[in-house]
Amino acid sequence: MSQEQFTQHTQCTTCPYCGVGCGVDITVTNGEVSGVKGSSEHPANLGKLCVKGTHLADTTLPQDRVLTASVAGTDVSVDEALDEVASRFANIIAEHGPDAVAFYVSGQILTEDYYVANKLMKGFIGSANIDTNSRLCMSSAVAGYKRAFGSDTVPCCYEDLSEAKLLVLVGSNAAWTHPILYQRMQAAKQADPSVQVIVIDPRQNATCDLADIHLPIKAGTDIALFNGLLCYLAEQEYLDHDYIAQRTEQFTTALQAATEYDVDSVAHTCGVTATAIRDFYERFAVTPKTVTFYSQGVNQSSQGVDKCNAIINCHLATGRLGQPGMGPFSITGQPNAMGGREVGGLANMLAAHMDIDNAQHRQWVQTFWDAPTIPTKMGLKAVDLFANIATGKVKAVWVMATNPVVSLPNRNQIEEALAACDCVVVSECYTRNDTLAFADIVLPATTWSEKNGTVTNSERCISRQRGVVVPPGQTRHDWELICGVAQRMGYADAFAYTNVAQIFAEHAALSGYHNGGDDPLRDFDISGLSDLSETQYDQLSPIRWPVNTTHPYGTQRMFADGRFFTPSGKAQFVPVAHKALVEPPQNDYPFILNSGRLRDQWHTMTRTSRSATLANHQQAPNVALNPQDIKDLNLTSSDWVIIRSRYGHITVPFTADPGIRPGSCFVPIHWTQQTAPSANVSRCYSSRVDPISGQPESKFVSVKLTPLPMQQALQIVYRPSAQPQLTLGEYWARFGLMHGEALSVSLSQPISLSECQNQWQEGAGNWVSIQGAATSEFTAILLKDGHIQAMCISQSCQPTLTNSDLPWAWLDELLGAGNVAPATYGALLSRDIPDVHRQGRLVCSCFRVGENTINAVLQEQPHTVSSLGEKLQCGTNCGSCKPELQQLIEQSAGSARTLPNVLPDTDMTVIPVKQIEDK
Repeated sequence: MSQEQFTQHTQCTTCPYCGVGCGVDITVTNGEVSGVKGSSEHPANLGKLCVKGTHLADTTLPQDRVLTASVAGTDVSVDEALDEVASRFANIIAEHGPDAVAFYVSGQILTEDYYVANKLMKGFIGSANIDTNSRLCMSSAVAGYKRAFGSDTVPCCYEDLSEAKLLVLVGSNAAWTHPILYQRMQAAKQADPSVQVIVIDPRQNATCDLADIHLPIKAGTDIALFNGLLCYLAEQEYLDHDYIAQRTEQFTTALQAATEYDVDSVAHTCGVTATAIRDFYERFAVTPKTVTFYSQGVNQSSQGVDKCNAIINCHLATGRLGQPGMGPFSITGQPNAMGGREVGGLANMLAAHMDIDNAQHRQWVQTFWDAPTIPTKMGLKAVDLFANIATGKVKAVWVMATNPVVSLPNRNQIEEALAACDCVVVSECYTRNDTLAFADIVLPATTWSEKNGTVTNSERCISRQRGVVVPPGQTRHDWELICGVAQRMGYADAFAYTNVAQIFAEHAALSGYHNGGDDPLRDFDISGLSDLSETQYDQLSPIRWPVNTTHPYGTQRMFADGRFFTPSGKAQFVPVAHKALVEPPQNDYPFILNSGRLRDQWHTMTRTSRSATLANHQQAPNVALNPQDIKDLNLTSSDWVIIRSRYGHITVPFTADPGIRPGSCFVPIHWTQQTAPSANVSRCYSSRVDPISGQPESKFVSVKLTPLPMQQALQIVYRPSAQPQLTLGEYWARFGLMHGEALSVSLSQPISLSECQNQWQEGAGNWVSIQGAATSEFTAILLKDGHIQAMCISQSCQPTLTNSDLPWAWLDELLGAGNVAPATYGALLSRDIPDVHRQGRLVCSCFRVGENTINAVLQEQPHTVSSLGEKLQCGTNCGSCKPELQQLIEQSAGSARTLPNVLPDTDMTVIPVKQIEDK
């Protein structure tokens, strides 16, 4: 390549994963992303990146992209597809009214995309039927903040995690889900060992390695725990009476609701020892600088809003918010969940944090938009929306940048709803999205590295996401697709934007509309950014809202002045009561199923599954069980587990985890019809939601577990051009490699070598194979023109053979080796594994350090996490593997991992609670 042809530049953008909102410096070489590193200037991460962010470049490869539009399965131009969307929506609205159509959007789209979608639906179509997958993530936290503060206001900032002397993590495995914030906590504790960390979670997760106390409470008992804390603070005289009197209302009713929650009754209800409960309460009581950091384990519940308010009540009672190092801090799960809330992207909101049930707010928004209409009632929240699609009340839905078939609960019902819907439109980037199977119209959308706009992270920080590469094929930005439909529906003047800076300026101006002066009506105000030129917008640095004439440089934390956005200006205590589980474990369904994320994967893996490095940490789904439950179920290593609820079932392998409460189990959320069709955990969850927020209960359902004996295990790798037909067995999981893909297959009825070979089309190549003693034991290699096209390694599923699996990394290397000498595939046929590939399970994804390598070093001499890093580099980049390194160190030293502070499991009896009526 000549010097003239070489181009390279670096641009700062924002990571598209969790709600931390890390800054990312992207290097683009000859039009392609060639390097990614953390932005040292970005306040969210200060140069650090987790393992997912570090490997973002892997996800920008062109394969598996949706590059063309289609209607009824036929490729068309994007303009033709937009014509079809506009025509179908207009006809349905004309015949059935505006509430017969809906948008289901996502915390993955940018604020400008969200803004025009909300404007089109609420201001011009005239329905509030726009909701978002943030409903599944943040809506209970939003409702809790609004009940307490009168506004959806996160009071804290990330610096508070470093300032706090006590960090209480509730329902948050931050080490895996928000690793950069977890590293802040680690750094704070290292700098000041007196900093205390308490983790409250039913399972002993990776974050517990930082904890001074782990309270493994029973699922659904958070309200009892925090009501008991409120009662303890009052009894032991740790209340801030001046703050309560001057800055709050309804304290007496909230305390009355908590009076029956003494330490012993809380211990009984929560299933942990009274000593551990009292220890937590005492530490909270005597530590003014306390941050309670909570996430999906609190929000994803049919009592999620009340749980949030139980936490907030304890902070209000002690005056612990608005000051450095203190506050109730709800952490978002998605990169732009907060941006969607800012523009009113949920069915019960209006734009700019205005309320749909407020006539004055409706008038202001309609006037500002010069809109023909505005809905007078809230629309359908996510679960109700799809229920109304199923009944035919909603006849058209436009799904943008999300995968509801996988992520919404009760998948069987979601599939039935979409199959019955008259018109399903899907805007999507990647072909491996389960929802695409139900699409009548597909619109090709841009993705990260191509999109241009803003996002808002968990601390109210607005950051620019910048498009750095040319969008491929016919792909268009979401805002362009939405505006294209709006223009075709007759609203051209209101959607005549030519760039995202114009949309942002309008959004910023609306936030300040009827919202100025020393006593603003609403918390969200970025009117100070409404006059940005396109150049200034392009150069916008991260800034926390509010941004206005009073706060021209942004606002670090909220409520420092003790004024809130309620009618009285005072914060509201909310009386809450612990309720019995609606569907408790019982004889037919004796286990509790919990779910959550893995360290190296994200949502439904349409992006992260494209990275072979990220797949290495855990290639396949499983269910984690307490060893005692494994024993009681008589499970052997050749068994898989059928997990069955009243709503559906899944089939997965199991793993032992002493950090799981007996009677409970944990399954990751990520697997889909594309990656492991038997393992999509949403099939097991009910459609039960919080009555206030509408957020589904995705952390609890009662299930029964049944062993499924497997007779054969297959490891298959193949080039993309040699993909098998996949008609095999009850269970398979697919994941990416550097040079192709891999399948892990398990069968209850063994197949022969010839039956396995029949999974490939005739003419795919020539087979070289070796047969073992049993019919189900063989190794076969598919060759064409001297190149390995595919490999299939089969063995019996017996306990004595579970460690004889061949390392995927070696198979991947063979797949990419080019012309292969007979000696090379002879080594594979004889299963002669090279020493370099005997690392075992990958622990450190950044430097590809495996469990066997780490254990070998630990056997030589004791190590700390730090000294292991010095020797092997593991844990020295993103730090996400540090909790696992610590576990390996403890195992090597003979320290058995046990679940602390747990009472013997007796029953689910609930302590009596008075029903408090707030008069």
